[in-house]
Amino acid sequence: MNHPQPAPSEHGEPPFDALLVLSFGGPERPEDVRPFLENVTRGRGVPPERLDAVVEHYLHFGGVSPINELNRDIIARLRHDLAATGVDLPVYFGNRNWHPMAEATVERMREDGVTNALVFATSAWAGYSGCRQYHEDIERARAAVGEGAPHLRKLRQFYDHPLMVAAFADAVRGAAARLPDETREGARLVFTAHSVPTAADANAGPAAAGGRLYSRQVAEAARLVAAEAGADDYDLVWQSRSGPPHVPWLEPDIVDHIDVLAERGVPAVIVCPVGFVSDHLEVVWDLDTEAVDAARRHGMDFVRAATPGTDPRFTRMIVELVAEVRDGVPARRLGIEPLWGAATDGRPCADQCCLPVRRPGR
Repeated sequence: MNHPQPAPSEHGEPPFDALLVLSFGGPERPEDVRPFLENVTRGRGVPPERLDAVVEHYLHFGGVSPINELNRDIIARLRHDLAATGVDLPVYFGNRNWHPMAEATVERMREDGVTNALVFATSAWAGYSGCRQYHEDIERARAAVGEGAPHLRKLRQFYDHPLMVAAFADAVRGAAARLPDETREGARLVFTAHSVPTAADANAGPAAAGGRLYSRQVAEAARLVAAEAGADDYDLVWQSRSGPPHVPWLEPDIVDHIDVLAERGVPAVIVCPVGFVSDHLEVVWDLDTEAVDAARRHGMDFVRAATPGTDPRFTRMIVELVAEVRDGVPARRLGIEPLWGAATDGRPCADQCCLPVRRPGR
């Protein structure tokens, strides 16, 4: 369906005429698993045996990642919420690593007559893979499409949006309520997010801002959710590390931390995957499988808080993020850590911000 060409605004820029939901991607049949993982890890020096192990993780769930279907559900609800607020924006879906690939989606947007679109990336965070790489995805897709490719502008990071924090806090309370009465009072609240190499975290954010913006944002999100949930004390740990074992990554790992809690006599653990939007494979394997198994070995009760992607507040948050750029609505934030990667003038990143870590010899 062709959309009419929008009239230029008073500033000479055409109004926004579409929204692209841009995500990581995942396989949806067993034969796609290995090619998908090769896309994800290309150029990263991931050992073959690590890749083989992750293939088995996917095959454990039939070779299907939940992420694409979860994103389709988000998009369906987002279309409804946009329409309910009177915003007429068609919503498209593209991925970095698997179909529907961003390049094909941007080509379809051009064919549909889209000229100036907003982009919601399904990562709340600063850092290379969480922010800057999405800008690279956008530019790669536009370059692949060539002449007539729509302008694409990424929305800001949203780790501290009040609706995101409230959804996680309710999920923490809901998880705690599932614990037996006899272990609930002594349960430990543990927040977890995707680990990254420590060198990559040091590069997260411009050097002038002190770097480490990814881990700082995660720590702040954990603080905000804990406060909203009424938790006075908690731990922050990491999960899903990959790559060569000699490369330092953010620690401790969630499974190692459960071992430590068991040694301390903690009877139960409430895990909140604060670093994740949806229950994709790294949640259902690393937490619902490996972490659960670790807790069971120690006789600990284990509950996991839901991710916010299925919460109605999540798509309401996206509508608000759109309104910030489209209508100039003031941003709602609870945190104090800086946001980079979507400046108000449209510049994608600060100088030297969130650059990838280059291995020796590259």
